[in-house]
Amino acid sequence: MTLCCLREPGVLLWRGFTLQEFANQCFGNKLDYGKGRQMPIHYGSNRLNYFTVSSPIATQLPHAVGAAYSLKMDKKDACAITYFGDGGTSEGDFHAALNFAAVMEAPVIFFCRNNGWAISTPTTEQFRSDGVVIRGQAYGIRGIRVDGNDALAVYSAIHAAREMAVTEGRPILVEALTYRVGHHSTSDDSTKYRPVDEIEHWRTARDPISRYRKWVQGNDWWSDAEESELRSRVRKELLQAIQVAERMPKPPVTELFTDVYDKIPSNLHEQEQLLRDTIMRHPADYPTDVPV
Repeated sequence: MTLCCLREPGVLLWRGFTLQEFANQCFGNKLDYGKGRQMPIHYGSNRLNYFTVSSPIATQLPHAVGAAYSLKMDKKDACAITYFGDGGTSEGDFHAALNFAAVMEAPVIFFCRNNGWAISTPTTEQFRSDGVVIRGQAYGIRGIRVDGNDALAVYSAIHAAREMAVTEGRPILVEALTYRVGHHSTSDDSTKYRPVDEIEHWRTARDPISRYRKWVQGNDWWSDAEESELRSRVRKELLQAIQVAERMPKPPVTELFTDVYDKIPSNLHEQEQLLRDTIMRHPADYPTDVPV
């Protein structure tokens, strides 16, 4: 059971989410599992046990503890994992979730991706502790600190954390130390608050993808030719998925009012009718690809 934030599409891709499913969600078309109600990149999949991403920071942490405790109550041989950044540890939900998990002995893995920056706020202005992992000790939670730029080390750490969570029925806090090379978002210019040469050092000398590629190529498991072929093929698949998703109709207006109540209350029926009447009176002000 996985509860992520916005930076874990790789987890969902590894679990089997297709490029077409990603594109459908981003365009909010009729095949989007969220029925067009979520912001782009707020993916979710019942099939893959991937809870829908939520925008507010760290709200998924207490949810993960509840999900893990339900697995424990049902005596499932499984655990929950939740991902968050260093900025998430400055939220009250982080502390509530750790205490909740420790007291209830919930089989949950807290995976903190400590990349040094919460948008433009460095970790030095967020806390004075030695990173994040030590904060788990105050709640009686075991911790693992790992080089987040070493794919094999992260795999080994999570493998061990899952073993402890499932067999011992207890929470684990994992801190992966890394660095955010890119800007926080398209509206962010990180060169305004950190040196360019620092960014370039991590981009070139400490890049985890290049590091892993060198290792697999050194074992003759990969080559530049295979890399080029893969990139070309995936680019074509992605462009095709975008084109298909873009042409797909949107969910009908009715879906704005479903999936909250078992029986839709009268006030929502009234709102739906008001919306339909407004669209009929002002058709030019509403998109034509949304069925009324």
